[in-house]
Amino acid sequence: MATLYTQAERNVRKTWILMTSFLVFIIFLGWIFSRVFDSPLILYIAVFIAFFQSFISYWYSDKIVLAMNRAKEVKKEDNPELYRIVENLCIGAGLPLPKIYIINEDQPNAFATGRDKNHAVIAVTRGLLERLERVELEGVIAHELAHIGNKDMLLQTITVTLVGFVAILSDWFLRLSRFSYKREREKGSEILFIFAILAAILSPIAAQLIHFAISRKREFLADATGALITRYPEGLARALEKIASYPYSMKVASNATAHLFIVNPFRGSKIANLFSTHPPIEERIKALREMS
Repeated sequence: MATLYTQAERNVRKTWILMTSFLVFIIFLGWIFSRVFDSPLILYIAVFIAFFQSFISYWYSDKIVLAMNRAKEVKKEDNPELYRIVENLCIGAGLPLPKIYIINEDQPNAFATGRDKNHAVIAVTRGLLERLERVELEGVIAHELAHIGNKDMLLQTITVTLVGFVAILSDWFLRLSRFSYKREREKGSEILFIFAILAAILSPIAAQLIHFAISRKREFLADATGALITRYPEGLARALEKIASYPYSMKVASNATAHLFIVNPFRGSKIANLFSTHPPIEERIKALREMS
């Protein structure tokens, strides 16, 4: 049975597996295109980019995510009530106080990011502070603290930068390929060229599948852990109902960052929700109320 400690260890392993897979994947793409363009320099560039991007992902992915969502840091004097809530819950969770950011969005939502518990960040939207009662807000904050304790956040945040980078790199290769098709036909290397094109097209899809491979169970475990921190599962259940009932999508959210939030920030069809990294909200609420 998954616990806070086994999940944390599992997420550390997943993070290193993901980063290693990314390195191998980018180097493989570089090797293919170095053969197509008959230039070993492309392989060297791919190796450099792979290691550089992994370094950036580990040390700066949280800052990238906060910038993407236009989050602004809030000090204790700016919102003492919010700080008191986070401080009290951190004591219960046995975690250091994270930095707190606010996103200027009407939709109630929140996420946690950072590479470890000593460099953690909790970001909440303005709508979350305006629409939730105190016990509901405590439930949401406790859920995000659970992600910090479970070491979910590093895995989630690194995925944002890696998936986005693979898509950009593949698009770059495809653009270059337009200028080399005629040359490859003259050399008789059409098969390798076609294989390279397929690799460039399919690599973003493969990266997205890695994105979806992040287990939905982490949300159930964070819900359960958050409920244990507050000792009031109903507070988080009511918060999830309010967040999910908000009818409008978040403006600053993107497909790359959607999996970070406590609830999917997009409001769409049920078919679209099949591809969400979040479990159905009804199942989460039911599990919380069964705990009550």
